Amino acid sequence: MRNLLKLEEAGIFLLSIYIFSTLNLAWWWFPALLLLPDIGMIGYLFSPKIGAITYNLFHHRLLAVCAGLYGLAFESKYLMLAGIILFAHISFDRLMGYGLKFNDSFHHTHLGRIGKAKGDWD
Repeated sequence: MRNLLKLEEAGIFLLSIYIFSTLNLAWWWFPALLLLPDIGMIGYLFSPKIGAITYNLFHHRLLAVCAGLYGLAFESKYLMLAGIILFAHISFDRLMGYGLKFNDSFHHTHLGRIGKAKGDWD
């Protein structure tokens, strides 16, 4: 099952690249912005609970869909770009095993445990 989910995320990531190519923007925008949604980790400077909230906000597909559709409706390629980058980033993260965070720890995700303590959960 885990491989099937990774295959699905890889497909979504590739689809994001394709959709990006239709925006007629310079190619470097995609890699330059791909890690930008990780700004949501800044909440962990305050507490695991705040960190989980901010991280999950920037890694929620509904936000990506809303940004993309809003950009499409109002013909704003930069809002479409934001949605595509969010969508691609989320898929890339989940492909690498990083999921939405629980309030107790950065390492506790909906996809399982990440980091050094990974063996405790798998």
